[in-house]
Amino acid sequence: MASTPDTTPNLYELQGDKVRITYSTSSISGQPQFNFSQGRKALHFSGPDIQTGKTLIGTLVTVKIDETPDLKRVLFSLVLPDVNLQSGKKANIKTIGIIATIKTSIGGPTLTKGALQTYKVKNLAGTAKIVQF
Repeated sequence: MASTPDTTPNLYELQGDKVRITYSTSSISGQPQFNFSQGRKALHFSGPDIQTGKTLIGTLVTVKIDETPDLKRVLFSLVLPDVNLQSGKKANIKTIGIIATIKTSIGGPTLTKGALQTYKVKNLAGTAKIVQF
């Protein structure tokens, strides 16, 4: 019995609003990889440093891009749409990334006034494809 080819992308390459993202759901090591670049900041994440969750609007992929104890934590979340690829093809996609700044305090969230999270939305475009690792 012939197996059906996988049509789910495992490599996403996106850019826009001065941000570049490369995200692979697996790699040679078997771990997901996430590269984030913004200006001079270039960060690499692997395995448990990458949080993913399936939502009704696609998959949310989140990494921590900055932290200042007792002040803030900055997360980057990528919203990935569901994509079905034809064998050997790639798909052009448009999506968003969200930079969330979360106010923190050594005394807990009740000591922080106002909204605890603020968001900046980044419009991204690029490709989703299947590669062999």
